[in-house]
This record gives sequence, C-alpha cells and structure tokens, in this order.
Amino acid sequence: MFKNKSYIGISFVILIFGIYAVPKIVNRIKNDEVVKGNRLDNVGLKNSKDAKLLTIGPAPKFELTNQDNVKISNETYKGKVYVLEFFFTTCPSICPKMNMSMLEIEKTFFGNPNFGIVSITIDPGHDTPQVLKDHAKLLGVKSSTWNFLTGDKATIMDLSNKGFNLYAGENSKVSGGFEHSGLFALIDKDGNIRCRKDEFGNPNIYYDGLDKKGVRDIQQDIKILLEE
Repeated sequence: MFKNKSYIGISFVILIFGIYAVPKIVNRIKNDEVVKGNRLDNVGLKNSKDAKLLTIGPAPKFELTNQDNVKISNETYKGKVYVLEFFFTTCPSICPKMNMSMLEIEKTFFGNPNFGIVSITIDPGHDTPQVLKDHAKLLGVKSSTWNFLTGDKATIMDLSNKGFNLYAGENSKVSGGFEHSGLFALIDKDGNIRCRKDEFGNPNIYYDGLDKKGVRDIQQDIKILLEE
C-alpha cells in the first residue's frame, strides 16, 4: 500500500514537471533555440571575454650575439611577435623536449616575417656562436628569424633570473651542470610580455614548453597577437 502511494506521488511530480517544461521545450524548438539556454549563452560570452590576452609589461631589454656573430637585441624584433626561451646545447634533460616544442612552433609559423624565436644559452662558456650554429643545423632549423644567442654569462643570468624571472643557475650536482626553467615567454609586436588567464582568472605569465597543452596554447595566442 505504501509503495503504491509512493508511485502515485512520483507520477504526480512528473506530470506537473511535464506541464511546466514541455511547452518551453517546444517553444525553443520552434524558435531554433535548443542550444541557446541562458547558461550556454553565459559560457559563450565568458570564453569570448577571457580570450583577450593580458599585457604583463615590457620585456627586459637585451643585446647578445647570434649564431652568425651578429648582434641581436629587442630592436631586432620590433614589430614582430616572438617566443623566447633559456637553454643550453649540452642539456641532457629538458632542453631536447623544449627544442622539439620550438620546432613545432617554427613549423606552424614558418615563412611569416612577423614572427620569430629567441633561444638564449645559459652556458655561454661552451655555447659559442659556432657551437650554436652547429646546434641549429643539427635541429634542422629553417627560419631566418630564429636566433640562438650567447654573450656575457653574468648578463644572461641576470636577464633570466631578474629580467624575466625564469630560473637558471649552475648546479654541479645535476647532469649537465646547469638547471633552468622549461617555460617560454611570449612577446608582442610592441615588446610587451603577453599571456592568457588560468581557470581562476589569474595570469599564466609563461607557457610550459614541456607540455603539449602549453605548446598548443602558445600557438593559439601567437595567432591572436599576429592579428593585432
């Protein structure tokens, strides 16, 4: 008897819901609004708004020597969008993965004169212009706007740690003798560091060059900056 009353109660609730909801559903179908509920509209607007990249501030200035013994500075990339990293050629750990990520980025934007890449060695004592030239050839670099840079060690370490706040340092206890960040910086045509927001609305200042999502994100954002 109790079960019968429960079934009757549930049936009554379903009936009331149907009387209320069905006309609204039918009306949406007639007006081609099946996928345009308020929640979906809000999500769409939020994503569109969040797609705008944040401006962190001017990238630190630099002037270093590339693989062809040519001086390269911020001014070289004026009017271009570029990605910047710190690495070293004998790195046995994360650099090979970073190299592959940069090659993927190079391939995506190859031939675009408004895009470039900057790879700065943190081991300038070993990574001379000729060593960097050989390294670029070994990687199969094709872009004329991808510069591998070397110079004064103290200047480079300051640029990495104090300028970009991307950790780099010597450590005799680790393989290769150096350790550093695997992050990429994205700089716009005006020389500003740009980035996207995380899921909480905070700036993700740099992009993870060791992660597929990080590489995909920076490629998407490069496209945005190239269109600005």
